[in-house]
Amino acid sequence: MELTGARWRKGTRSNSSGGACVEVADNLPGVVAVRDSKDPTGPVLAFTPDAWRAFVGSDAVGR
Repeated sequence: MELTGARWRKGTRSNSSGGACVEVADNLPGVVAVRDSKDPTGPVLAFTPDAWRAFVGSDAVGR
């Protein structure tokens, strides 16, 4: 997956004390990328925009 040009931002549900932090790049065409902010060169999860909206709108988030 090509992530050149990804603009990463800290997820709004991330822990403010530096613990459970994820970064999200939602500026790429057709994909929303998610990574661990503590390991920016590590693996990336990729979602379609519809799947990402379903995930963040789910009651399961944060459990």
